[in-house]
Amino acid sequence: MTGKFNTYLEQIDFSAWRELCVSKGTLRRFVRGEEFVSLGKVGRNVGFIKSGTLKYVARSADGTEHVVGLVFGEGFVVDWRNFLHGKKATVAIVATSDCEIYCITDKEVKAKMASDPNFNEMVMHTTEAVYGTLYDRYVDLYVKTPQQRYIELISRYPDIFDLFSLKDIASFLNITPTHLSRLRNAKHSQVGL
Repeated sequence: MTGKFNTYLEQIDFSAWRELCVSKGTLRRFVRGEEFVSLGKVGRNVGFIKSGTLKYVARSADGTEHVVGLVFGEGFVVDWRNFLHGKKATVAIVATSDCEIYCITDKEVKAKMASDPNFNEMVMHTTEAVYGTLYDRYVDLYVKTPQQRYIELISRYPDIFDLFSLKDIASFLNITPTHLSRLRNAKHSQVGL
């Protein structure tokens, strides 16, 4: 894999988050399908992923699942906005493979924020970076075609289909699995595969 999938990780002091979670956190294991954060409940942990893959899932009024985020490799996992404010999650975060995650609680984060101005600044920069990544993805849904979004995704992460199901990737790209299959077949035809 090239680069960071969640580009906010390139804009923050990621090593400080990793160090905090690993040194102060508890290593928890999640099996495939288990929720790190449940929709409608307050997420009480931020975690550094030691191993595994997860997806962020929102549900429409009819219960349809929409994948709005993916995380794999070294990264951190949290329903950031709601975690910071102690609000009910608007997404579920679900393990798509068995995971090991170093978790620290909201109480630990808030205590550190209250006692450490540098940490407060790091939280602010993290919030800005997460917002920037999400805003860019939102704009891309309007200004890029599904084909452009797909090509960009596989150009940066050619092994993404080894990590996530076609259905989850299609949902993340905001297209149907059938449309994604057509895009994949067209791309393979173009390169002579």
